[in-house]
Amino acid sequence: MGISDHASDQQHFTLPVSGMTCAACASRLEKVLNRQNGLTASVSFASEAAQVSISPPANVDTVLAAVARAGFAVPMSTLELQVEGITCAACVARIEKVLQRQPGVTAVVNIATHVATLTFPAGAFDEHAAIQAIQKAGYTASTIQDQRLQANTSKGKKEWLLLALAIACSLPLLLEMAAMVSGQAHVLPRGLQLILASIVQFVAGWRFYRGAWHAVKSGGANMDVLVALGTSMAWGLSAVVTLAGRHDLPVYFEASAAVITLVLLGKLLEARAKRKTADAMGELLALQPRTARREENGSVSEISINLLRVGDTIIVRHGEQVAVDGTVIDGNAAIDEALLTGEALPVAKSAGSRVFAGTRNVEGMLRVRAQGIGSGTQLAEMLRLVQSAQNSKAPIQALADRISAVFVPVVLGIALLTLLATGLIGGAWLAAVLNAVAVLVIACPCALGLATPTAVMVGMGAGARHGLLFRNATALEHAAKLDTLVMDKTGTLTTGQPRLEALQPLGELSADELLQWAASTEAGSEHPLAHALLAALQERKLPLLPAENLQASPGYGIEALIAGKQIRIGRTGWLGELPAQAQAWANLAASRGCTVVGMLVDGAPAALFALRDTPRASSAAAIAALDAQGIHVVMLTGDAPATALALAGELGISEVRAGVLPAGKADLIRALQGQGSRGRKVGMVGDGVNDAPALAAADVSFAMRSGADAALETADVTLMHNDPAHLIDALSLSKATLTKIRQNLFFAFFYNVLGIPLAALGYLSPVLAGAAMALSSVSVVGNALLLRRWRPSPLPSPSIKEKEDGHPEPQH
Repeated sequence: MGISDHASDQQHFTLPVSGMTCAACASRLEKVLNRQNGLTASVSFASEAAQVSISPPANVDTVLAAVARAGFAVPMSTLELQVEGITCAACVARIEKVLQRQPGVTAVVNIATHVATLTFPAGAFDEHAAIQAIQKAGYTASTIQDQRLQANTSKGKKEWLLLALAIACSLPLLLEMAAMVSGQAHVLPRGLQLILASIVQFVAGWRFYRGAWHAVKSGGANMDVLVALGTSMAWGLSAVVTLAGRHDLPVYFEASAAVITLVLLGKLLEARAKRKTADAMGELLALQPRTARREENGSVSEISINLLRVGDTIIVRHGEQVAVDGTVIDGNAAIDEALLTGEALPVAKSAGSRVFAGTRNVEGMLRVRAQGIGSGTQLAEMLRLVQSAQNSKAPIQALADRISAVFVPVVLGIALLTLLATGLIGGAWLAAVLNAVAVLVIACPCALGLATPTAVMVGMGAGARHGLLFRNATALEHAAKLDTLVMDKTGTLTTGQPRLEALQPLGELSADELLQWAASTEAGSEHPLAHALLAALQERKLPLLPAENLQASPGYGIEALIAGKQIRIGRTGWLGELPAQAQAWANLAASRGCTVVGMLVDGAPAALFALRDTPRASSAAAIAALDAQGIHVVMLTGDAPATALALAGELGISEVRAGVLPAGKADLIRALQGQGSRGRKVGMVGDGVNDAPALAAADVSFAMRSGADAALETADVTLMHNDPAHLIDALSLSKATLTKIRQNLFFAFFYNVLGIPLAALGYLSPVLAGAAMALSSVSVVGNALLLRRWRPSPLPSPSIKEKEDGHPEPQH
């Protein structure tokens, strides 16, 4: 992922890191990075990446140097761009200069082919940033080929070749061991055994020595230290016996070779399984189209999406992917948005509809006006959010991190104690060495380090596939612990698109004139009730009147000067005492679920407006499902109590907090959190700007995708469906993920608690210890991958009778 500037003096990166072999490596690198002035870092062993925030005086070179000192590396990426507009050597020099100003980038532009070759630390830059930099210099560019996949493929082939070499050299040694156990004569001369074991030890196993050296040099210890030390002891003892010609003493070449071979196999299987945990990212990346059909001057041409501009007209034919976020100009089509929002059925689109990059046209044709391109699309934002969330740490991981930090030194102490105790007490120094080797080999912190992050990565991916975007691992964990859910009414439980149901004049003015004044006063407001008045005015085809001296009172209403008259419109309590007949009309409308808004003209009551917001189709079923899970639902609204109670009774909500002003919503959340001996775990669901403080105060906050930007930026979880039913899915996924984390942590702890004593007492040979170590990491990752089977559960559709029988009468 490229740079994201959240402040003028701060940069944020997600850098892949190579060379980490266990959780201790990640912990050590994190400490090294955080010791640097101007750096803040979080390192994930599961995703093999470091999230880094850089402030002056630090820069990208500071990060790379710190990573190298810790014994790791940030892989370098190579990117080739075809540049258009180059006319001379001065153009080349300018482009190279612009590119090399970017953090960590070196660039060479070929004047003959017009190809720019960029080399940079993976994650510190990307093709979109490069293309934008070139465009700012006055040229255009498009991608030729990204070499990173090729590099990763070459690296993978090399690792499998080393494993094949290790297996080929280890098998004869194991056959020799089997022959000795069966009482047969030696099959292999010891000199040949030494050669085969040495190849495995120092060629296939060189990675362990390299990793151990870097770890020790930087003052730490990791899995490489355990494997290198343990196998070196077995190989060294056997080599000394062989070179000394002591044929009366046994050798253990097969132990050292088999351990290295099994650990290599385990790491490759682990890496393969870990790649599967990022499948959601792969699926989202696969949604990104490479080309688009642009209509320009009456002709249509297929171009790279990097050449698109905001405002371009794009043609989307049957079977093609939408390349941009935009608005349909004309045409009709059915768009498959499943992988972007989780919506199972195609969504009908026509003129005025919004479409999103990465979705697919399954029927029809559209002309689309581009409004978001490249990194400015919803798909790109989802990619950033999912990747950032997958790299975050869940609170439950803190215990595993603390244990991993001291684990290897403790194991080294246990191995030394095993060696001395077995050798001194029993006098069997050969057995003592083997037991110590087994302790070193079996005690790997990998399973412990992978237990939480792999489950988080798979859980985040499953959520993204089904339209549930968790901002971080903390939200994913805490959502499973909620016992109270506060739900805003408008736009959450309801569609957020109220309509004018009735208008009651209170004087001599006509209904049209009253509506015209009310809508003109509300014309600048973003409140849903204002939209309802404007929609009613448009239906009657009446013009807006110029309004002056607009003054809004948040939570109460708005006032303005229109045609020389002072108009005030808002909640009835803000307008003063209404005539008895008007109050009776307002009470009746409120009891039927309408929101009543009053209007004063020059201080005198002039009209009442009854507006009704339709409940979402799934709201009642979602409330019933939450209630069945023991989650207490509280409806929160600024509406009058009668209006709120009417809707609550329809939906089956037992507790209502009505008439709450925006400033009071966060106070209510904090009050609920303080209830009970241990307090409640409170979630908040909202979609409006005025919900942002309450969302921030909640333990976990949820926002509808259609909501205001302030709510989306504050919320921990975004529901892409705009459907309260998906709250059930979010809570279900959170519980499933937390269950997997607990299972993994139990398995990792149990494995080490059981395995180390068995190895110390001589019940596990080094070969079995190596196999167990490899199996433990693969098992933890495999268990996490079972989360990929998670699917949203269909909601029941309770009848009105069931809802009435199943819930008490709502109380205000």
